[in-house]
Amino acid sequence: MRVLLVGGGGREHALALGLAGDPSVERLIAAPGNPGIAGVAELRQVVTTDPAAVAALAVEVGADLVVIGPEAPLVAGVADAVRAKGIAAFGPSAEAARLEGSKTFAKEVMTAAGVPTARSYTCTDPVGTAAALDEFGPPYVVKNDGLAAGKGVVVTDDRQAALAHAADCGRVVVEEYLAGPEVSLFVVTDGEAALPLLPAQDFKRIGDGDTGPNTGGMGAYAPLPWASADLVDQVMADTVHPTLAEMRRRGNPFVGLLYVGLAITAQGPRVIEFNARFGDPETQVVLALLESPLGGLLHAAATGSLADHPPLRWRDGSAVTVVVAAEGYPGTPRTGDAITGADAPGIIHSGTARRDPDGPLLSTGGRVLCATATGTDLAAAREAAYALVDGVGLAGSQHRTDIALAAAQGRITLPG
Repeated sequence: MRVLLVGGGGREHALALGLAGDPSVERLIAAPGNPGIAGVAELRQVVTTDPAAVAALAVEVGADLVVIGPEAPLVAGVADAVRAKGIAAFGPSAEAARLEGSKTFAKEVMTAAGVPTARSYTCTDPVGTAAALDEFGPPYVVKNDGLAAGKGVVVTDDRQAALAHAADCGRVVVEEYLAGPEVSLFVVTDGEAALPLLPAQDFKRIGDGDTGPNTGGMGAYAPLPWASADLVDQVMADTVHPTLAEMRRRGNPFVGLLYVGLAITAQGPRVIEFNARFGDPETQVVLALLESPLGGLLHAAATGSLADHPPLRWRDGSAVTVVVAAEGYPGTPRTGDAITGADAPGIIHSGTARRDPDGPLLSTGGRVLCATATGTDLAAAREAAYALVDGVGLAGSQHRTDIALAAAQGRITLPG
């Protein structure tokens, strides 16, 4: 099987490692890829949000499967263009990708499907926003209605900061705060059948103890020793299958990866958000534990044969990933700094590049690397992941020191 992987971040590096380890994948091409992905795939250049260009590249390389990593190409319609060429695509259509592309649309689908979620209002002016904030009270939750690279959400007790964020975004969804630990559940689906992956937990804020502004994610771990044994079955029954049924009813079946972001509240799991693709950095830990061949799984979803796929197999133990971010992130990150130690096994590249093939590895973005490790339990995986972090050299870099710590110490409690 020849696979074209679209994207060039940490999520795509993790996907590339998984695909390269599948014996059925005989050729792997990544566009545009990154220096880490170059170790396991051929790199090609393409504008990832240009559907015609991606489809043409898929034809040129003779792809049997196109895996679309980031959200922007999905919302732009890349999967539609690839399918129009008769090539299987793992990723939803542009219409179905609105589950991530518009928070308002996602809320409409959830309401129609009876999915448990927070009450909310879509607001387009300061008066409406202020009224919604006053109804729900603090902590205030304000979300950019459109794509924002994982940084469009503000959760704050500061009413003025909430109003300012709404003014910056223009169109926002204001919703009630959901109290409880958060969970990310990835579900592979062909629009009808659906297979859940291991639940994970990520860390959105920049600082230890969940302090500072939101980021695209500073680390993650899996599995969740504190979660109830029936959590995944409950979410599949109450959220995933009703959502997929509603999308089919609307004539836009969702094919690909449905990311369900949840809060485990006193009333049970409630949906915080849907995404239309693998999450970053949760992908790094979930795929580190997946034993089933990744290419075969994604191809089954892309070709409507997921119901025939064998049950997923998982490795024992735990996985932890820690993000190494550039100075200045999540504001304006410092870029162009040389990186050392990034060739160690378990280092996932995100914001890296080389100016020439033999030149030094340089930082190009906010989240630069992910140090990913497994262990017999969370404590062992944490120790191994932070040992990898210690081996990375990047001037001014920052990382959290408490990824998975509370879970490893048994300090996570469920409300109610």
